[in-house]
Amino acid sequence: MFKNKQDIITKIHLVISVSIVVPIALIYGFKPELSFDMFLETIDEHNFYKAVMGLYLGFSTIWLLGVFKVHYLKTALITNVVFMLGLGFGRLLSLTLDGIPTVGYLFGTVAELFLGLYGLWVLNRKS
Repeated sequence: MFKNKQDIITKIHLVISVSIVVPIALIYGFKPELSFDMFLETIDEHNFYKAVMGLYLGFSTIWLLGVFKVHYLKTALITNVVFMLGLGFGRLLSLTLDGIPTVGYLFGTVAELFLGLYGLWVLNRKS
């Protein structure tokens, strides 16, 4: 997984992302009420969150491929940046338009923006 210090710097945020996104995906898909103020009532709501779970797990798979296979590293880095900054900026928009969410979502906003910006930094270093 990590061969040297440069490998750690390049890939650590992918490992961190997977370790956070996979559990969140499973919670979204199977038990959103465990961590969030979400109580799904309709089949469409359950379907939506299972689709989000699949999307999160799919991206996590790309990131893991990037950690273990050098051929997939650039794709993993780019998708991680887009994923994290997309979520982070969406949350910033919600903060502006909807108000302040719970502490968990505030932490998520900071973490997503940090991981996305870290990924941009890694991509710029590799260029």
